Amino acid sequence: MSNKDRILKYLEEHGTITTYESFNELGITDPQHYIMLLRNEEYNITDEWVHGTNRVGQRVKYKRYRLEKKDGE
Repeated sequence: MSNKDRILKYLEEHGTITTYESFNELGITDPQHYIMLLRNEEYNITDEWVHGTNRVGQRVKYKRYRLEKKDGE
């Protein structure tokens, strides 16, 4: 299974994915590339910036990608 397919499967099962989840769960360090490929295949994937704090107390921001359901799903 390709990395793109693994990202898509994760999105289909969980609805969203972050870079951290991509690395931690799938071993993929840069999901942005595969998200771009999926968008080029006309998957409706939106993104939003999430603000948080990392484990050493620093403020961080990262993207959460969301696979939007098609009408009727």
